[in-house]
Amino acid sequence: MLNAIGGCVKVHPFCQKPQDYLYRLYKKYKDRDFVLIIPLVLLALEEILSHILWLLSSGRGLPQCADSKWYLRYADTFVMNLTDGLDINDVLYFGYNTLLALLLTLFKDPVYVIFLQAVTASFSVILVFKIARMLFNRPTAVLASVFYYKAYDIKLWATYLLSDSFFISLQLLCVYLLLLAQKTGEKHHKIMFALAALYMLVFRPTGVISLAFILIYIASRMDRKRAAGFIRRYRLLIGVSMFTIATTGIFLYAGHKFDPLIHSLQYNAKMVLYNIYAKGWIYDKPTPHDHFFKPDYRINICNSLVASFIINNWEHVAILYGKRAIAFLGHWVWVMNLSTFAGIVKFAWFSTPVVLFLVGTMAALRNGVFRQASVVWLVILAVFLYCIFLFMDWMYRYRAPAVPFIVIVIAYGTEQLFRKVFCIAKNLVRGC
Repeated sequence: MLNAIGGCVKVHPFCQKPQDYLYRLYKKYKDRDFVLIIPLVLLALEEILSHILWLLSSGRGLPQCADSKWYLRYADTFVMNLTDGLDINDVLYFGYNTLLALLLTLFKDPVYVIFLQAVTASFSVILVFKIARMLFNRPTAVLASVFYYKAYDIKLWATYLLSDSFFISLQLLCVYLLLLAQKTGEKHHKIMFALAALYMLVFRPTGVISLAFILIYIASRMDRKRAAGFIRRYRLLIGVSMFTIATTGIFLYAGHKFDPLIHSLQYNAKMVLYNIYAKGWIYDKPTPHDHFFKPDYRINICNSLVASFIINNWEHVAILYGKRAIAFLGHWVWVMNLSTFAGIVKFAWFSTPVVLFLVGTMAALRNGVFRQASVVWLVILAVFLYCIFLFMDWMYRYRAPAVPFIVIVIAYGTEQLFRKVFCIAKNLVRGC
C-alpha cells in the first residue's frame, strides 16, 4: 500500500534474501583492511604457536644455545644488582637485556617469555601488511603477510630465547611508525617513531646499522627548504645541545669512563679479524667453501688493527666479502648441481625467490614507487652489509631482520608478475 502511494518500507536485514544481505555486507566491508588482517593474524598464530607446541610435546623441548644461557645469566645479574656496565654487550644490548630482565621478573619461566615473543611475532604480520599496503597495494600486502608467517626464519627464532624475534618486530614497528608519521604529519606519530628508533638503537648492534640507513631514507625524503628553515629556527637550541653532548663526551673520555667500552670494542674487533677473517671463514665455522690465505698481521696504518688488516690483505678480504655476498642467499648456493635434471629443478625452486625479488625491484623502479618505498631496500642493505663485514653466521640469525622486508619485495614481484600474466591472458581471450 505504502509503495503504491510513493511511501517506503525499511526492510530488516534478516528479512532480506540471504544473497542480497551478503552482497550488501561485501560492498560495505570489502575495502576494510581488518577483514584481511584478522584471518592473517589467526593464521600466523596457528603457524608459529603450533610449531612451539609441537616442539614441547615432542619431548625435544625448546632449542637452546650458548647465547641464550648468557642472556639468562645477564638478566639474573641485572635483576639482583640493578646495575649495567659499559662493556660492548652491556651498551649495545641494553634494550634487550632490560626487556628480558623485566619479562623474567614478571613471568619467572623463560618458556612464557618465548610464548610472548611468538605471539608478538604473529601479531607483527599486521605491521608487514600495513607497510606493504602503504608502499604498494593490497594484493602485495596479503602476499607479503602470508610469506612472512610462512618464513622458516620467523618461526625458528621465535623458539629461541634470543634478541632476534623481538628485534624483528621492533624494526617493523619503527618502519611503520616512520611511514605513518610521513603520511599524517602528526606530531604524536613523529614522537612515537623517535622513541621506537631510540629503543632500536640500544636494543642490539644491528639496530645501529638499521637506524643509520633509515635516517638516510628520511634525509632523501626531506624537503630541503623546510629542513633549512627548521635549522634556522632552532639553531640556538641545536648548537647548545651539540656543544653539551660534545663536552660531556670529552669529559667522560678524559675521565676514562669509556675505557671498558673501548677495550671491549677492540677485543671483539681483534677476535673477528684473527678468528674469522684471518682463517678465511665465510661463516662463524669452517666450511669447504672458505677462502684460505696467509694473512699479513702488520699494524702499520694509523696504528689501527682493523684498518691495517683490511688494507694489507685487501685482495683476500674482497674475495671473502664476495663469497659472503653469495652466501647471503642461503646454504643452497653451495650445493647446486646443474648437471642433472633433479639438480636443475632444485636450483629453479631455490632461486625463484631471488628472481621474484629482482622482478619486484625492477617493477618498483618502472612504476615510480622505488623512491617512496626505498626504506624497504635500505633496511635489507643495512642487514646485508652487517653480515658481509662481520660474518655470515651458520644459522643465518644475522640475516633474519631483513626477512620481513625481503618478503615484501618478493610479494610485490609476485603480484606484478600475476598482473602481467593476467593481462596477457585477457588480451589473448579477447583476440580469440
